Amino acid sequence: MHRVLSREQIRAFDRHAIETCKVPGLVLMENAGRGAAEVMLESVASDAGLVVIVCGAGNNGGDGFVVARHLASRGLPVGVWFIGAIEKVRGDALANLDAWRGLGGTVSAVASEADLPGLADALELADVVVDGLFGTGLDREVKGFYAAAIDAINRSPARKVALDLPSGLDSDTGKTLGVVVKADETITFGALKLGLLTPNGAAVCGRIHLATLGVPSSIIDEIGHSAEVITSESVGALLGSRAPGTHKHAEGSVLAFAGDAGKVGASMLVAMGALRVGAGLATVASWPEAVRALDQRVLEVMTAAIDPERIDGSVQEALRGRKAVAIGPGFGLGERARKVIDQVVLGWDGPIVVDADAITAFAGRAAELASAKGKIVLTPHAGEMARLLGTTSREVDNDRFGAVRRAVRETKATVVLKGAHSIVGLPDGRMFVNTSGGPMLATAGSGDVLTGMIAGLCCTMSAGDAAVCGVHLHGLAGEAWAKESKADRGMLAGEIANALPAVIAELTG
Repeated sequence: MHRVLSREQIRAFDRHAIETCKVPGLVLMENAGRGAAEVMLESVASDAGLVVIVCGAGNNGGDGFVVARHLASRGLPVGVWFIGAIEKVRGDALANLDAWRGLGGTVSAVASEADLPGLADALELADVVVDGLFGTGLDREVKGFYAAAIDAINRSPARKVALDLPSGLDSDTGKTLGVVVKADETITFGALKLGLLTPNGAAVCGRIHLATLGVPSSIIDEIGHSAEVITSESVGALLGSRAPGTHKHAEGSVLAFAGDAGKVGASMLVAMGALRVGAGLATVASWPEAVRALDQRVLEVMTAAIDPERIDGSVQEALRGRKAVAIGPGFGLGERARKVIDQVVLGWDGPIVVDADAITAFAGRAAELASAKGKIVLTPHAGEMARLLGTTSREVDNDRFGAVRRAVRETKATVVLKGAHSIVGLPDGRMFVNTSGGPMLATAGSGDVLTGMIAGLCCTMSAGDAAVCGVHLHGLAGEAWAKESKADRGMLAGEIANALPAVIAELTG
């Protein structure tokens, strides 16, 4: 289990290790730098020519000095560049700067923009560039020649390795603070940071490695964490194996309110998602014109027509005997659709996965969802989350974890914020981050399949567990397709659903 920490929790982790566990900060820095050097020797620097390490005045720069010493001790040519006023280096970072110099290492300083051409020349010659400029404490926009130094790093043709996190990335939100290093590899220390596990983090971190600090991870039990990374082992345990004598009614019946005329494909994808994760039955409820079109296309899926003249009664009839409901994809936002959405989402007492148009129907009235009779799972992308909360998609993406916390607080629902590294927030305060999947899932209907999957899983497990399992299985299905096709694009949403049985079989043995 990988737990994910905020900026304050990382500070508390270090403080607890130093003050309570009596592990000197100098030892923590040594362990971090040595661990990073070991990762680099295995991945990017084993046969490198010149390694250029760019350091700042804080502890991140101190980590860089340690890396320099260990790489040099293994015979690699290392050049160290310092950005800023070198006389401001203090404490453990200064001890490691002195150790580097004491062993004969040199440091080239960039104290103003006039010194930048020398740095650019060195970066042009490097095989590997190590970013030790700013660490997790950065919470302001990078400006001046610091920003210019980051631009120079990004222009270098060398492989780029970030220590702890790419400089310029907010460790809590994943927001770019003016300018950010675009790393090929990120070696983070002690625990994962929230900002690494965001779409922007994914875009600039490259491959993430976790280096230990020589202290037990049980420290996190003392100081707390903000989120957990979903693992295949935990999902496999939740799925388990089916009893030999099970039958379709025992595995549950899903009802999907989806697919108005012209959008019946959305309803079919929801239903297939539910069936492919193991729901025993799936029924699409929609308007008569949509149902007529569906009836010509479906085999395994049943249909139920909503009578526009007696909406309440026909909706209640369709709900009878269902284990879980999905509502929203392609359903529309007209007056009759909104009437159904309010009736089902607020009035039915079972688990309900609310997506797409059904989320938008609650724009500006998110608090009403807190009074729903059933267990709600909201599955918005950033735009839908913004409409629900009355903000903008940019603001959502600038603090995805904060947006999920707010949505959970206002709606009392389980919230799945979709995207690279989807976040699942539970009403009990727990948060989970998914790391499976990739760009192959950026295809029309992908979210509709996920909606059906979570609804299908709600038939046999809690709403929170269904959301956690659903996002992870969805990502694994994308990975399986990419491995088979050797492509990162071109996947059809139906192929996500079709890949699920084999993925589930692998997880459950």
